[in-house]
Amino acid sequence: MSDNHDGRGKGGPRRGLAIAVILVGVFVSAVDMLIVNVAFPRLEESFPSAGLTGLSWVMSAYAITYAALLLPSGRWADRSGTKQVFLLGLGVFTAASAGCAAAPNLEVLIATRALQGVGAALMAPSSMSLLLGLFPPSKRGVAVGLWTAVGGVGSAAALPLGGLLAEVDWRWVFVVNLPLGAVALLLGGWSLTSSRTEAGPRPDLLGIGLLAVSVGAVVGTISQGQAWGWTSAQVIGLSAVGVLGLVLTVRRARRHPAPVIEPALLRIRKVALGNVATGFFFMGVGAMALSTILFLTQVWRHTTLRGALEIAPGPVAATLFAVPSGILAVRYGAHVVGAVGAGLFAAGGLWWALAVDGTPDFTGTFLPGGIIGGIGFGVILPALAAASTLALPPERVATGTGMASMSRQIGMALGVAVVSAVLTGHPGVGTYRTAFLIMAGASLVSGLALFAIGPATPPAPATPPAPAAPGGEHQPEQLSRAATS
Repeated sequence: MSDNHDGRGKGGPRRGLAIAVILVGVFVSAVDMLIVNVAFPRLEESFPSAGLTGLSWVMSAYAITYAALLLPSGRWADRSGTKQVFLLGLGVFTAASAGCAAAPNLEVLIATRALQGVGAALMAPSSMSLLLGLFPPSKRGVAVGLWTAVGGVGSAAALPLGGLLAEVDWRWVFVVNLPLGAVALLLGGWSLTSSRTEAGPRPDLLGIGLLAVSVGAVVGTISQGQAWGWTSAQVIGLSAVGVLGLVLTVRRARRHPAPVIEPALLRIRKVALGNVATGFFFMGVGAMALSTILFLTQVWRHTTLRGALEIAPGPVAATLFAVPSGILAVRYGAHVVGAVGAGLFAAGGLWWALAVDGTPDFTGTFLPGGIIGGIGFGVILPALAAASTLALPPERVATGTGMASMSRQIGMALGVAVVSAVLTGHPGVGTYRTAFLIMAGASLVSGLALFAIGPATPPAPATPPAPAAPGGEHQPEQLSRAATS
């Protein structure tokens, strides 16, 4: 960050506006992630021939492009300027939202959703880095808590807002992004501060493509397996593409100077476990997000708006607990607080699996699970963010945030794909209970990974990067030292 002579640094009148612009980007990304899930029943009405697995690509296309581009965008932000990357991402996201709203068919909608994922991928790592730069080092935990809390507010607002808008037309769930994005773009160019970093090697474009194809093939295998047959030539072929693509992605990551997945970061034990925890937790979130709205609208036959309002207490609880849990994570350790949050989120899924049935009973069966799970969601989010980034030297935070967000999106896509496969052809109470158990199981694995991280240790001090290792692998000296922690 530059100095604060003009009021745009850590002090001065523009600091508050800069924080607001950054948080608008976080907010619209969070709104968009859940607002589409709420509109899912309306999408089924508009595209009846697509089926559940076909429509699931409206969510998965976003997650896949988001995941594939997060690491390169984080590295680009580290080296080329966080302000420029953030504003570009916000512009792409806003334009793609307009494209989604105007989509004439399902194919165009899926394509513009993928473009939305590109914009969100550019915003996410740079938003965290920009926000941390506006707080002193001693307040980094507060910045992380604020970042996650605004995401929780966006999630909570998405549900009633999405339900209300979807009752009119599902296209309006995308229109809602346009005024916020346009205003933030205008103000961001004035209030945000450019960072100066050294130029690095170009991102591995082939590696980006390989990762996107690989994740898409895996998601396609899971979501289409039930419809096509698990032993069909299509499923076997997709599985082979997914496995081969992942192998090639890892191979390129070990040799390219700017890989899509940076091995040096994953050698830091705490960072690796934080990403495992993030991926599994958001697999549970993906399972929950799709199964709850479909259960309420298809089994209990509630309207989309009523279903959205019935889900809303969970995200509200998450919002209320996000900032306090960030403070608790600083005091007691992210590994302890995060494990508690994962356990609570799993308990919400177990409650639903055991309590709900075909007879509507919102206050007696659905609401308790939503509140318990929502509290767990709010408790674990700051712990996941801390586990994935606070062990890194400051100059690698944007890249580390990108890796954590990549894990989140891959987990979400897998959770949606698994639930789509479970529900296809068998949309009864029993299959929804299975979906809730998937939510609970994935969260428990996340909690175990978080607890295994152990107490926090300070990041290694920044030093100039060491020369590339034999074979072209880039291993900054400070990351190699941090990997031993």
